[in-house]
Amino acid sequence: MLLTWGAVLGGCGPEAAPDAMPVGLEITLSRAVASQVGAYQVAVLKDGAKRNCTELQRTCLSAQVESGALLELEDADGKSGRTLRFASAPGGASMELAVDVPVGRDYALVIEALSADTPTRFLGSSCNYLREVNAGRNAALVAAPIELTEQACDPVFPR
Repeated sequence: MLLTWGAVLGGCGPEAAPDAMPVGLEITLSRAVASQVGAYQVAVLKDGAKRNCTELQRTCLSAQVESGALLELEDADGKSGRTLRFASAPGGASMELAVDVPVGRDYALVIEALSADTPTRFLGSSCNYLREVNAGRNAALVAAPIELTEQACDPVFPR
């Protein structure tokens, strides 16, 4: 089963820090999986060209990379971290997210679907290459769909 994501790199906005640019994410869920997904976790990795997106999507990102490989991100509410979590919309409704990504080159954007269960389980992920995030206008990016491939791993990165 697939979850569809559309992501667009936005232009400079009044709330963007001088070294960060917003990445807009639009999420559309199939009603068949809406009750399973409780949140989305967004992370951006350094050295994207050296990463194999197919491999990164096989299991939790936390089981594959050290937290130091992740960029510091910030959401529209000013919350920051190496990973950002966003609750899914009730009933699988479409939703839009914005994440500030530092200006730079050669990144990989990973979006993980997490279960509504406690403890949280990994349900699947999407991996996308970001060649460049500019201080000015950025080209649009349509993120790859999330294929649900539930794995027994803990998606939480140690602090």
